Amino acid sequence: MSRLADPRRATAILIAMAVSTFLFVLVEGLPSGLLTLMAPDLGTTTARIGLLVTGYAAVVLVATVPLAHVTQRIPRRWVLSACVLLAAVSTLWAGLASGYGSLLVARLVTALAQALFWVAVIPGTTGLFPPLVRGRVVARLALGNSMAPVLGLPAGTWLAQQTDWRIVFWVVSGISLAIFVVVLALFPTVDPAQGGAARAPFPSRRRIGFNLVTTVFAITSGFGLITFVTQFMQDVAGFARDDLPWLLAVQGAAGVVGALVVGRFLDRHSWRSMLVSFALLAAAQGLLFAAGSHAVVAVVGIAVFGGAFACVPPALSHRVMLVSPGSTDMGVALSSAMFNLGIAAGSGLGAALTATVGVRWVPLLGAALAAAGLVTVLAEDRFNPPFPAHRPDVDAALGAV
Repeated sequence: MSRLADPRRATAILIAMAVSTFLFVLVEGLPSGLLTLMAPDLGTTTARIGLLVTGYAAVVLVATVPLAHVTQRIPRRWVLSACVLLAAVSTLWAGLASGYGSLLVARLVTALAQALFWVAVIPGTTGLFPPLVRGRVVARLALGNSMAPVLGLPAGTWLAQQTDWRIVFWVVSGISLAIFVVVLALFPTVDPAQGGAARAPFPSRRRIGFNLVTTVFAITSGFGLITFVTQFMQDVAGFARDDLPWLLAVQGAAGVVGALVVGRFLDRHSWRSMLVSFALLAAAQGLLFAAGSHAVVAVVGIAVFGGAFACVPPALSHRVMLVSPGSTDMGVALSSAMFNLGIAAGSGLGAALTATVGVRWVPLLGAALAAAGLVTVLAEDRFNPPFPAHRPDVDAALGAV
């Protein structure tokens, strides 16, 4: 089969992969929403259930690059289908676990599948499409990330409350199994070195270095507020606990809009997309720090924050696909590792600020880090040869996706 898939087949694969990203993000965060249901059933504490999320992220951080190296010569069809199947089995295992230890092992196995999945899914899926529309493809893959907290976690929590927490894991396992069948049936078997997105069109070690530093700044900036947004909206903005669902829905819906909008610009304006995203991320958090005690301002602030932050992962991922030296798989692996480092750093710094000077200061730190990321984006452009951010034939190709 040619490097580019038939458009209908490519679109079906893209939808399947977006659903799979949704499921991986959902599974990673499910214990956070099911703490009070899982702990008594397993005879443990909510703190230990919370560690299921921490341990999961740690495995992804440590395992991503080694797994990318070991599997770099295996066709993406087999890598992605194996990841999805392993996730289906381990998620079913988690739903059947009789004790905390068994559940922990099942979660760590799922984390290994996710670590490798993120490495393969972006190069593997974007390689099925023409180069001039791959920014839009990356943004559509990112919709799964954006929708999991908005739709998946509330729906999963509701289903668990109505039935049993184990049912949620079984449902996710069943959907993952269906995705496995789709991947196995439709994904072309191509040598990774010959894949359409195996090599970046403008490889640069210096640019990928800037991108990795930018990733740490951006994700650390965002995850401080993401982790403590509910406490901020209660303690600083003065909202009641009953208001939190619709407030989170506002933030999440803005994130979905942001991911859709940025996809329309990545292929034409890769660098400018990052520039605008970082500027909005810094401005939103600065606004929350300065005037977040006013309810209307706080709602506007979290909406702008949600929309801006949802633009950042696809913009960074698309940039990696443009500038990675050598294999794009390894570039994505390094970016994924920095992403998880940012998650850990953001939540940790947010916790430290909340415990010492109060949650009001969390968005100030986020604004400062976003500003640092903005400086890094500007420095990348300043200290590197000109980068072709626009080509006259892009507009004609954008209708292909």
